[in-house]
Formats: sequence, C-alpha cells, structure tokens
Amino acid sequence: MTPAKQRTDPGEVRIPADLAGPVEVALARSVDEIPGPRALPGGSRYEVKWDGYRVAIVRRGDQARLWTRNRHDISDRFPDIVTAAIQQLPAGLVLDGELVILGADGRLSFDALQQRLVTSPTKARAKAAQLPAAYAAFDLLANGGVDLRTQRWTVRRTRLEELARRWAPPLQLTPVTDDINEAREWFEVLPAAMGVEGLVVKGAATRYGPGRRDGWVKVKHRETREVIVGGALGSITRPEVLIAGLYTADGELTVVGRTVPLKPDQSAQLAAVLEPADDSHPWPDEITSYRWGGLDSNKPLTKVSPTVVAEVSADAATQAGQVRHGMRYVRVRADLSPSDLPQLA
Repeated sequence: MTPAKQRTDPGEVRIPADLAGPVEVALARSVDEIPGPRALPGGSRYEVKWDGYRVAIVRRGDQARLWTRNRHDISDRFPDIVTAAIQQLPAGLVLDGELVILGADGRLSFDALQQRLVTSPTKARAKAAQLPAAYAAFDLLANGGVDLRTQRWTVRRTRLEELARRWAPPLQLTPVTDDINEAREWFEVLPAAMGVEGLVVKGAATRYGPGRRDGWVKVKHRETREVIVGGALGSITRPEVLIAGLYTADGELTVVGRTVPLKPDQSAQLAAVLEPADDSHPWPDEITSYRWGGLDSNKPLTKVSPTVVAEVSADAATQAGQVRHGMRYVRVRADLSPSDLPQLA
C-alpha cells in the first residue's frame, strides 16, 4: 500500500512531515498495579485499554489515511472510518486512537477486526456493512497543521474534547477519569462486560513521546484459569514455556495459548509431574510462535502426556479462541484432572 500523493494546493493546511504518515506513536510500559492519583507527573489520568488496532488517523487535503503502529496503511480495509474522518474531521488533523468492533454480544471482537483486515479492498465496503467498526480517539497530535506533541496531555485532551463534541459514530472519544475509584471500577467490571483489556494511565503534565514508554503505563486485567499442559518449549526435564490446551466437545485437544518464559522454580515444579506423550498425541512436532505475536515462525515442540492441569493467569485479549498474549504460570493443580475442565465451544 502506498500513501496518497501529496497535494500542492497552496490553500492546503500543512502537516509536520513526520506526522503525514506513517506515524510513530507513543507507547506504554506494563505495570502490575494501578498507579495512585499522584503517581505520574501532573496527576494520573485513567483511560480504558481497548482490545483493537492502534491506529493514527491523518486528515490531509481531501483525504484521510489510517496508519497502524507498525507503519501499515490500512485505509482501503476500513472505508467506513475513512469516510467518517473526511466528513467529520478538519484538514490538518492527526489523531491517535484504537479501531474496535463490538460483536453481537456487546463485547469487543478482535476476530472481527482480523476479518476486516484480511478482506480484499474490492470487498471492503461489503465487509464494512457486515462488521462495522468504530474509532475511539484518545489523543490529538496535530490540529490545524500545528504539532501538539510538545503540549501537556491536559492541553491536548481539552482540544480533543472540543473537537469531539461535533462527532457522531463511528467516531468517538475514549472516556477518561482522574478518580481512581472510578478507574478501579472500570478495571473490575469492563473486561468481563465488554472485553476491554484493562487501563492505560497517563501523566496529566506529560508530553507526547513518539516511540517512548516514559509517559504512559498500562495495567492489564488478568484472571486465573485452568488449562491442560499439552506441550512445552524446551525439554521435558527443563521446560521453558508451557503450551496450554483444552478439549473440544468432539474430544480434540486444541492449543489455547502459551505462557511467558518459566522461572527456574516453576520449570522444576512442572518437570516433576510431566510425562512424555505417546504416539496418539495430536499436536505437531513444531509449533508456530507468530500466532502469539512472535517474530520467529517455528519452534520444536516437546509433546507431553495431556494429564496435568495447571493454573495460569491471562488477560482478556483472545483471537479465534486463543489467548493472544503470554499467560503467566501460577501452579500445578494436582486436585484437578482434564475431565474437570470446561470444553471449548
């Protein structure tokens, strides 16, 4: 995909060159606890963390472009958002936000977003009618062609709210609060109700730092669950990563995710209870790691007898029934057997 040709109309509102697309976005570092009200510079501001695609909208001339954080132009896959941006946003504007889709159950659907992304441009409008997307903006990087990234978060947010008063769906504003009690309620309620991932917390006095993680933090909501240990990366005597599975109603053992690297004591605990698999184990000898966002493709899989149940913690982000991000190993559940666990739908 190539960006649109730059217009030469002398009346066009100019945009800083590094915001014309692709756009390097600010990042957030992960923390385990919700920061307190005064933990970040200028005071903490709490936003929901959507389960969608991070996208910058660049409104220039008579066009709009959607750029992912990985520098891809996906405008031709989301013509509904492009049309709304052209109709509702003034030229010279750059937004940071998240593309999301709500499923029929009222929960965010990453699977639906994936369907939109892999649809050919010629079929994109039909798919948009079937699976309409929304754009939840949370930052304003340029307005009227003026670079706002050096302004404090409070200045950028105020101007963003002023713009958003004139918006209509599918454009919307990400909610924010400075009340930690309200933020904790969001954190506890919304992952189950809507499938949001947790919170992003920003310092009210911070500037926008492209590519940096020094102004924002993210807290993912994690829940414990039980899985079957179906395999591992590493050896059976020294497993490095647990590959988790569950049975379907048809009795098929299906991969549902993987853990982050195990600590030495966790590896030893698992090694003490794992047994080699027999020839009936259904999984392949190699497993692709890109399904969990890894850059490499195949890893040798050590298959184990699927009789051990482990407790893990995982966030709310799933895709096609699999946990998208690495789970955290908690402990072996010797009191449970695979037949005690729920089956995959």
